[in-house]
Amino acid sequence: MRWLWFWRPPCLLRAVIVNLHEDPSTAIKAVLWATRGPWLTFKDASLLKAGAPPTPIDGDVVIHRARVLFLQVLP
Repeated sequence: MRWLWFWRPPCLLRAVIVNLHEDPSTAIKAVLWATRGPWLTFKDASLLKAGAPPTPIDGDVVIHRARVLFLQVLP
């Protein structure tokens, strides 16, 4: 049954920063919790804007992969 884990993205369950196509000066810092098809689910998210402190986001954040400019995995 180890082959079931083959599809798992390497950054799943890790802290990431997500930059979106719409606004490059805004990013989301969160934990990539799950992927289902083209959808990415994030937990414990906060909004990062240039020149402002991080703003916590309530609940889960779901983003379509087409909107993601790039995803940075944090150590």
